[in-house]
Amino acid sequence: MRLPITAWASITHRASGVFIFAGMALLLWALDASLSSPESFAALKESLDSPLLKLVMWAVMSGLIYHALAGIKHLIMDLGIGETMEGGILGVRIVVCLSVVFILAAGIWIW
Repeated sequence: MRLPITAWASITHRASGVFIFAGMALLLWALDASLSSPESFAALKESLDSPLLKLVMWAVMSGLIYHALAGIKHLIMDLGIGETMEGGILGVRIVVCLSVVFILAAGIWIW
């Protein structure tokens, strides 16, 4: 069975939501560490220099970027814009292109 690109976009939107939910544990830990004390903030800042933690943060941010853009596309479609198959395909292409640009920009910002 071959799924259309719009179905794959919907599936990845849901998957990115699950990924973000799991990544929130890391983000909440970082928030707690940054607010606990000046020493824990300094330790967090030092640990964020680790390439592995940078990669994990970039992955969570990438999921957030894709999920937000795909969610905006869904909201636009709920308004009745782009509900045809051609409009859906165009919307997916726009979301993927913008996601790639923003994810690469986030990677440059993090690294």
